[in-house]
This record gives sequence, C-alpha cells and structure tokens, in this order.
Amino acid sequence: MKAEHYVGGAFRSDGEEFALVDPVDGSECGTAPEATREVVDEAVRAGRAALEGAWGAATAEERAAALRRIADGIEARFEEFVDAETADTGKSRELAATVDVPRAIGNFRAYADLLYGRPERAYTTAVPGWSGGTGQALNYTVRRPLGVVAIISPWNLPLLLLTWKVAPALAAGNAVVAKPSEETPSTATLLASVVHEAGLPAGAFNLVHGHGAGAAGEFLTGHPGVDAIAFTGESATGAAIMRTAADHVTPLSFELGGKNPAIVFADADLDAAVAGTARSSFTHSGQICLCTERVYVERPVFDAFVAALGERARTLTGYGPMISAAHRDKVLSYYRLARDEGATVVAGGGVPVFGDRRDTGFHVEPTVLTGLPATARTVREEIFGPVCHVAPFDSEEEALRLANDSPYGLAATVWTRDLSRAHRVAPRVETGIVWVNCWNLRDLRTPFGGVKASGIGREGGEYSLDFFSEPVNVCIRI
Repeated sequence: MKAEHYVGGAFRSDGEEFALVDPVDGSECGTAPEATREVVDEAVRAGRAALEGAWGAATAEERAAALRRIADGIEARFEEFVDAETADTGKSRELAATVDVPRAIGNFRAYADLLYGRPERAYTTAVPGWSGGTGQALNYTVRRPLGVVAIISPWNLPLLLLTWKVAPALAAGNAVVAKPSEETPSTATLLASVVHEAGLPAGAFNLVHGHGAGAAGEFLTGHPGVDAIAFTGESATGAAIMRTAADHVTPLSFELGGKNPAIVFADADLDAAVAGTARSSFTHSGQICLCTERVYVERPVFDAFVAALGERARTLTGYGPMISAAHRDKVLSYYRLARDEGATVVAGGGVPVFGDRRDTGFHVEPTVLTGLPATARTVREEIFGPVCHVAPFDSEEEALRLANDSPYGLAATVWTRDLSRAHRVAPRVETGIVWVNCWNLRDLRTPFGGVKASGIGREGGEYSLDFFSEPVNVCIRI
C-alpha cells in the first residue's frame, strides 16, 4: 500500500518516501511519505481555517451526523480495513476483524450518541442586597472546543487507538491533525479516505505521516498552533513530548506504558485464571499496553498454575510477530537478560521455527519465567512482548505490595472467587484499571488511563469529551 498525507481536504505525497515492512516475513509491502515541517505547518493551518469556517460553525447534531457517516464508511469498507491492519501489524485477521475494526466503528458511533446525552449545568445564585431585579444570578456552563489538536497514535492497535482519540476530538468540535506510527500508516490513510467521503469540511481532519524525534512527530507536538496533544505510546516518548509542550503550556492527555500485574488467589477458578492470564499475557504477542507481564500467585496453587500456564505457552499457535526487527531484538535481549539474572525459563525464551515464510519475519516465542527477585530488571522494565514472570505470595498484603511495587500503574487483574476480597483488593491496586476474573472487558463510557509513569488524564466517554473541550461559565444577573 502507498500511504498518503491528507491536508486541507486533499491527498498528497510530499516528502521523501520510506519503506513499509511486513513483520510476518520481513518483506517490503508499501511506502509512506515523510512529512516535512512545511507539510505539518500546512496541516495545522488547515485545521485553524476549518475552525474559522464551516467546521467551527457546525452544530452538535451536524457533528454527530458526520461521525455516524464515518462509522458507516468504515463498516462499508470493513474488509479493506482488516487487510490493511493485518498487513501493517502482522496480527491475525481474526483479531483485526473482531477487535480493531469493530472498535473503530464503535468509537465513532459511541461519541455521536454521547453528544446528545451531555448535561448542561446551571445554578441559581442568591445575591442579598442587590437593588433592582430579583437579587439572583443565573450561572450556566457551556463547553467550547480547544481548537487544533494533535493526535499521535502507536503501532500496536493503530486503527483502534487512532479512532479512540479522533472520534471524541471531532465530536467536541475540534480540528484534528493526526500522526500515526511510521510503522503502521495504512489504516490511517484509509480512515482519511472515509472522512473525505463522509463530507467533512476541508481541514476538520488532517493526516501527516512520518517519524517522531526530529521529524513529523516533533514538528507537530512543538507547533505553536497546536492547542492540545493526545498521545498513546512509550513513557519515554511521552516525557519528551511533555518537555516540548511545556514551551507553549499545551494541554496533554497521555496513555503510556505499563508493567501490569495479575494477582491469582488460591480460591480462584484455576482453569479460568490460567486461561485468562494466557490471554492477557500473549494476545497480539504481548504488544498491548494492557497485557500482563507480572503474575503473582498464592503459594498453595503456584506450582499448578505455573505448569498449566507454561503448557499454554508451549502449545500456543497462530500468534503474530513483533512489529519490527528492532522490537524483536529488544524482546530477545530481555529473554537473555532474564537468564543472566537467574530466571527459570518455564516455556519459550527463543525464536520459533515454522518452516515457512514466517521464518524471515520478526517472531519470538511466548515465554513464561519464574525465579527472579522483585528488583530484577526483567520484572521492573516494560518488555512489550509475549512474556510474563510468575512469582509466589503468601498473604493478601504481600500480593498488594508486590503488585504496587512498580513505576507503572496502568492495569491489573485479580482472580478470586471471594467477592469480599475482590472489593477489598481492587481499590488498593495502584492502577487506573482493575479487572476481576476477566481482562480487557471494556465499556466505552468508563474512564481509561493510568497513574505514575503510565499516563496523565483519562479517556473514555465523558472523560474524553471533557479533555477535548473547555468549560466556560456564563453568569447573568437576573
């Protein structure tokens, strides 16, 4: 596929082209243009012009209708989006067709619906001693868009996470300049095509491609015409964006990395906990920010759990590759580090051999480790691959101490049949999301985000609409 920029309502290919690589076999599968500073500037200016024109004048009803047309457009080209998502990421068609593309459709429809359900707050204020009138004032709050917002999305769930931000940003009336990962530009280009067909005013949605530091990403996040930045990606990149944004005091919404814990109590349904942990550790080969990398199991069931999870990892089929050769090498370096630190490799730990074209791709084995102390780098640093370390605990307090001993705080899972324990433990886990006896079960109205090094702010439902709009209080003397 040949990716293109979309600026001011027109597709273009300005900039030096770079190759796209199929992670399944390492072959070249397309190209994308590297946006120059001038292209990024034109995109920001196109967004500003849209706000001063037809898009800025659009009513909530008109914006909601536009979002529904986008959702319908993605649905009409469903298989195209599945093909592009799998080609970019190497994930299975089943995953793209059951998660990524349906969620993209759902994101636009959900925020179209939310626009109609937003309450407007009003207060009557008594003011004793006023002469004339009623001695009262009416205060009411309205919300206005922030302006031109930059949206930077990652490579692991490129369509899902892009639309997760674009939909509420447009719903709130902003103009968008989006930059997807340079690894995965294809579904973003298709989205621009759908937006174009949906008839949004020129400049309401703009798309630029390219790399991050010293390139399109940095040009965009440091642009003085950008009024807010929404970013999903690595914590180190988030910190760099924060430093750049500080010059203009630009509002930020960050969903960053994680080193997510699972706590398995002895009273849990062991089969369900093993199956759930295998899913939370190995889905999309561990390349989801919500994946589990640290597993804490109550000692009476520790050996049985480790044996069962190891067997799951050894017999897992159909898993996809790492996104790139560089990321594969990073994950393999942690496999070597784990051995150097003294880990026991229960399953995996290397590179699989398939006997087909996948052998020239970027695959690593699903891996289960044990035996490392809580201070080990393998236990503390985010790997972002199909790997977890399993350690025992002896008490509820110890489990919480181990789970919370991390610079990250995005998501956690708790496995127990004890309802009182579930309600007692979940609020004490220092993460933004806690699942009990499940994983990645999402309601789009609920808050999504992390604490500590895992992010700033919350997304989802009203939380996203609040970030992408500014409350304005109006006070009228009655």
